[in-house]
Amino acid sequence: MSDPVRVLLADDHRLFLTGLRLLVGSIPGCSVVGEAGSGAEAVALAGDLQPDIVLMDVQMPDLNGIEATRRILRDSPHVGVIMVTMFDDDESVFLAMRAGARGYVLKGADREELQRAILAVASGEALFSSSIATRLMRFFAEPRPEFPVDAFPDLTEREREVLALIAQGQPNGRIARALDIRPKTVRNHVSNILSKLQVADRAEAMARVREAGGTDPG
Repeated sequence: MSDPVRVLLADDHRLFLTGLRLLVGSIPGCSVVGEAGSGAEAVALAGDLQPDIVLMDVQMPDLNGIEATRRILRDSPHVGVIMVTMFDDDESVFLAMRAGARGYVLKGADREELQRAILAVASGEALFSSSIATRLMRFFAEPRPEFPVDAFPDLTEREREVLALIAQGQPNGRIARALDIRPKTVRNHVSNILSKLQVADRAEAMARVREAGGTDPG
């Protein structure tokens, strides 16, 4: 008989944590080995207990779940982290993936879905809930805009990516999600782009892209 999958739970809501403990405990082949009420505690317990799986909430006190995931995997790369959260926005999903999470399940998932995620990640696979998987497929299926490589030589590679999305008429929030960066970072890039192109606003920047033979937002 194979050893049980050892699971560490990390969530700051005690009621949800209790329900999660009961749910995971009812899954054949799984054993709850610890519970953390903050991101910092999750990092410490993961280091001490060396679980197979960490079920991690995104928003927690002391240290958010994404940064906690990054620190856990820095020291224990064999641990499989699954985000269990209410947040299904693009930014949270892509930040979790970049931190190294191998699963992303929404709170409210039933026992079967959670069991599939735990066992898949424990065996070295990655598994995302159906709504998240659909979101990822849609993102990677979207064509990335381009313009001639010799256009706008003063721009950095990231600024060129932002400009191409501006030329599609994308707002800052959408650009942030598409490039997996924060909205404040997008605003900084836009300011730099307008300055380097010596234009007054986004409309003039879009016109410059059209003149260069790039993406036409219309």
